[in-house]
Amino acid sequence: MAEQKEADASQQHQEDGGIKRHEDTGEEAPAGVVQAAEQSEAAADSDTKPSTTTSDRHISIQTTLEGLEMLVDLNGAGRKSCPLCPEEKFKACYSHKLRRHLQNLHWKVYVESKGSRMCICHLPCRNLKPSLSGDQVSGRHMAHYHCVVCSVTIARKTDMVSHLKRHINKGETEASYSGSSDVQFEEPTPSGQAYEILKELGTNVQLLPNHTTPQKSDTYFNRKMKTNRQLVFCSIAVLAEERNPLECLDAFGATGIMGLQWAKHLRNSVRVTITDISDICVKMIKENCELNNIRVDGGSRGPRAPEKAGSESETAPIATLEVAKMDANVIMHLRPFDYIHLDPFGTAVNYLDAAFRNVRNLGIISVTSTDTSSLYAKSPNVTLRHYGCHIVRTEYYKELAARMVVASVARAAARCNKGIEVLLAVALEHFVLVVVRVLRGPTQADESAKKLRKLVHCQWCEERVFLKLGNMVDDTLPCNCHGSLPGKTAVQLGPLWSGPLFNTGFLRRMLSAAVQHSMDDIQPLVKTLICESECTTLKSLVHGSSALTNQVECGVVIKTLQSGEDGGPADQSGKRKSGEESGNVVKKLKPDVSLEHPPFYYSIHRHSIRGMNMPKLNKFLQYLTEAGFRVSRTHFDPTGVRTNATLQQFKSVLTKYSVPTCTNAGASAQMSFSVRVSLNDLSGGGGGGACCLLLLLSADPRSQFAPED
Repeated sequence: MAEQKEADASQQHQEDGGIKRHEDTGEEAPAGVVQAAEQSEAAADSDTKPSTTTSDRHISIQTTLEGLEMLVDLNGAGRKSCPLCPEEKFKACYSHKLRRHLQNLHWKVYVESKGSRMCICHLPCRNLKPSLSGDQVSGRHMAHYHCVVCSVTIARKTDMVSHLKRHINKGETEASYSGSSDVQFEEPTPSGQAYEILKELGTNVQLLPNHTTPQKSDTYFNRKMKTNRQLVFCSIAVLAEERNPLECLDAFGATGIMGLQWAKHLRNSVRVTITDISDICVKMIKENCELNNIRVDGGSRGPRAPEKAGSESETAPIATLEVAKMDANVIMHLRPFDYIHLDPFGTAVNYLDAAFRNVRNLGIISVTSTDTSSLYAKSPNVTLRHYGCHIVRTEYYKELAARMVVASVARAAARCNKGIEVLLAVALEHFVLVVVRVLRGPTQADESAKKLRKLVHCQWCEERVFLKLGNMVDDTLPCNCHGSLPGKTAVQLGPLWSGPLFNTGFLRRMLSAAVQHSMDDIQPLVKTLICESECTTLKSLVHGSSALTNQVECGVVIKTLQSGEDGGPADQSGKRKSGEESGNVVKKLKPDVSLEHPPFYYSIHRHSIRGMNMPKLNKFLQYLTEAGFRVSRTHFDPTGVRTNATLQQFKSVLTKYSVPTCTNAGASAQMSFSVRVSLNDLSGGGGGGACCLLLLLSADPRSQFAPED
């Protein structure tokens, strides 16, 4: 055996040497030598790159049961062997028994991928484990599955599922290999079938097949985040009315869909910069810019998309943006921006310090957090590590998550001597969006830091109140659970943001921008946010320019569309007023500050009374308003009610307008029926049961069996 290997090696060395010798001399190599070299290279390529065409698939990979049964002639007479089992495992049998075997074993035990079933195989396809002496161990072969992509054999079903997921995350699918096996998928061409074109808000983007897999895909795209993208677009459209042009940054571009929407719809009002650390993402962003007829500034243009016509490609670009391959922290340290959007995978706390480093005064920072497991109290240790907060699962966990993100943003701003004014805080099923306005100065930073407080939460009745300085925990909660129940009933959560989560003026302008750009999907949500910010149930919202007036945000007069027509160019900067005008603004704010925005909300289902039918939610809101409380619905919970009433007052109004489940007539009929049954049962018994029944009936004055005086 060793002599044979040495002979093969010497022959291969001679062939290689002959080819090299002929290349040096410029002569043509003999046909036999060239053919042998080509065969060896083809064999090496076949070992490294397994073929996955339909003809090379293993027989255990089938799409239908008929295809599996066609592997053997079941209509013929005589005994037949299973095509996927050796003779020692399944002996030859007749057709009806073999058909049952194929249906009940091989067709039912499978791993599915792209419509194909990788049925379990018992053939000796896998090499047996060698013993210590180097010989293979004799024994039965292990059952396994054949991969539909790379033809590898894997024994465990769970391992095969994980193996297929790795193929999908890398973009390695059957279609990408069988159609063009010589083109690497890492650098796909627009003419291939690897891209999927999606259109959102008039913007086209190209997506890779693995765009739905987070962390594993470079160009991740989530269709469920459409609401988040539209809310961010409306906020940047509002800021574009205050200053022009607007320096905007999309720090995590991925496909570039968000920055492309800004540039395509706002045109010259914004100067968009899209950054990403991945080369594949930067390349795809440039291709998407070409697809939307947007010029890339400061870099080479991406390849042209095949869908563009000749006349369309000759037209001038509708907008210009900048695409940079750079880390988000680096570019935020290097350049100042008016608007910064942070949307990393998971938490954004690692990028807040850099974001507040160079953001301009009265600029806006929007933060999207998708780490819902830590925000919604499913991983308390991760919450403590990332946000420095202690939380538990409550009925108002979504607003708790929003206030926790705002608290981390406020701490990062205070470290840079800046304060914040919360304009918008939205917490939906899969993300938490926070939009804040940046106010420079240590005074503003101190005011924001004072709004970070601990929250006292009763674990029994879920009453909650922010802890003020110098107050004890037991004296803060209005409920009496601590005195009536043994043990510790209250816990401290936070620190959290205790200020308001919405700005009514900003939200009204966002609604106007949503109507202007035909964003019908988020208009109901923005209307709910406006009612929640005002803590009112009024639904009459005017979209016209007559309803827009000067909005005051944290002592700053922000010019809107109506006032911008009358004001000069100096008023469009959106800067803070000085002197007497600034003092007048503060005086106007004093009455509004006294009406603090009610923190948190109560769920009407959580506090409903057993055996009572509670009123409809809209009716209940009307009852609370008639009782003198401020009340509104909340987007955090469809059954939640935001009000300034305490939990005891909330329950008293709910109890007052709740009716029993069964009426008095039904109750009396049920009582008479139960009495008849009891009398029949007691007719053969002693007098003790009858005396007890007489006492029970006498105790209830509403009973028709009660004795007269």
